Amino acid sequence: MRALLCALAVCVVTAASGAASAQVLDFEELDGWREDDHSEALAVFRQTCDLLKGPEWAPLCQLSADMAGRPEAAREFFELFFRPVQVGDPPALFTGYYEPELEGSPVRTSRFNWPIYARPPELQDGSVWRSRMEIDGGILSGRGLEIAWLDDPVEVFFLHVQGSGRIRMPDGRVLRVGFAGKNGHPYVSVGKEMVRRGLLRLEEASARTIRDWVQRNPIEGRALLGLNPSYVFFRKLPQLASDKGPIGAMGRSITTLRSIAVDPLFTPLGAPVWVEKDGGRPLRRLFVAQDTGGAIKGTQRADIFYGTGARAGEIAGEVKDAGRMMVLLPIDRAFAMLPEH
Repeated sequence: MRALLCALAVCVVTAASGAASAQVLDFEELDGWREDDHSEALAVFRQTCDLLKGPEWAPLCQLSADMAGRPEAAREFFELFFRPVQVGDPPALFTGYYEPELEGSPVRTSRFNWPIYARPPELQDGSVWRSRMEIDGGILSGRGLEIAWLDDPVEVFFLHVQGSGRIRMPDGRVLRVGFAGKNGHPYVSVGKEMVRRGLLRLEEASARTIRDWVQRNPIEGRALLGLNPSYVFFRKLPQLASDKGPIGAMGRSITTLRSIAVDPLFTPLGAPVWVEKDGGRPLRRLFVAQDTGGAIKGTQRADIFYGTGARAGEIAGEVKDAGRMMVLLPIDRAFAMLPEH
C-alpha cells in the first residue's frame, strides 16, 4: 500500500526559498531508464557519495562499493534503494557549461593584459563586496592578486561564468584554475538584457552569439558585460591531473555528461538525478548533482557539464532546452515525503 501511495503521492518540499510540490515516481515512469549505462553513473556517484550528509546515505555509499565491477548490478542498486522524486513542476530548464581552454601569460604583456584574480583576503563568505565594474576599473591592481593574464576581456567574462578553466602559457605549460569565491552580487544575464534591448532575438541568444556580438562591438559590449555585477575569483590547482575534470562545488572533479550543477536548496549535492532533456541533442541519462552555479536557481533547473575545450563550449553554449528532472532519494527519505494521514 505504501508503495502505491509513493507512486501516486504529491507532497510538499520546503526549502529556504519556499515550498515546492513533489511527486514520488516509479522507475518505469522514467523515459529511457533501462537503456542508460547505470554502471558509469554509479562510478560517478561513488566519487562523492562519502560527502553526502544524513544517516541514510552512508550505508548506500558502502553498498555502492560492492557493486564496483558488476555492470549488471548497477541498475538493480538504484532500483532497490532509491525512488525518483520530481520536485517542482516541469518543464525544466537545462543549460550547459564547460571548462574553457585559453591562451594566457603569468605576467602582463602587450597582448595579455586582462587579469584573473585570486580571492582578496578581506572578502568574507556571504558578504557583498565590490561590483564587477569597480573591479574591472582597477581597484585590485598592484596587490599581487593576479593569477594569470588573458588577451580578451570577453574570455575573462566567460571564464567567470564557467567557474574553471585551463590556461596555456607561452612556454606550453597548462595552468588549471578553479572557483575560489565571488563578490556576493547576484548574477545578471547579459543575454536576457541583449534580447530586451533588441540586440538579439530570444532564439539566437547563446554564449557564442553573445561573445561574437561583444567582440564586434567592444565599447558597448564591455558596458553590457558590466551589467552583471557578479565577479568570480580563482585559485590555482597545480595537483589536478590533466585527465580529470574541473573541481565542482563538492571539492571533487566533475565528469563529462554525468555531472550537473543544481540548486542545493532543492536537490542534495551528491544525489543521483535522472535527466530527460529535449531539444536538438536530447538526453535520457542518470547524472549526479556535484556542482552549483550563480544562475542555477529553482527546482526544475540544471546546468549540464559537457567537458573541456572549444567543441564542448560550442555544444554547451547552444543548450537551452526543456524537459524534466527527478532526484533519486533513498527509499526511507522518499517515503518520509509522503503527507501524514
